[in-house]
Amino acid sequence: MSRVIDTVDVICQHKSNGEVIPLRFRLMNEDGQYENYTIKGYRTITHPGPYTTPDGLYVSYSTFVFECVVVVLDYKRKVRLYFETHNSKWRIAI
Repeated sequence: MSRVIDTVDVICQHKSNGEVIPLRFRLMNEDGQYENYTIKGYRTITHPGPYTTPDGLYVSYSTFVFECVVVVLDYKRKVRLYFETHNSKWRIAI
């Protein structure tokens, strides 16, 4: 994953225990059209403290990191979603 996009729309589910479950996201392509993707599977990546991710993003305790599987043109692809709880902002690394 090499590219980080700061403008991503995400539909997620919030559980009563505070857990966040990403369900779908959409991105704007080069033509200005939105492309929608359904998340087929995910895992939450945890770390004992603040660190810099392999994508070059500095994350702290208030950031959830999800490694997600999506299907693009019949191929499974992994992406990472970052959710910053202090400002409710989503980012994606593709």
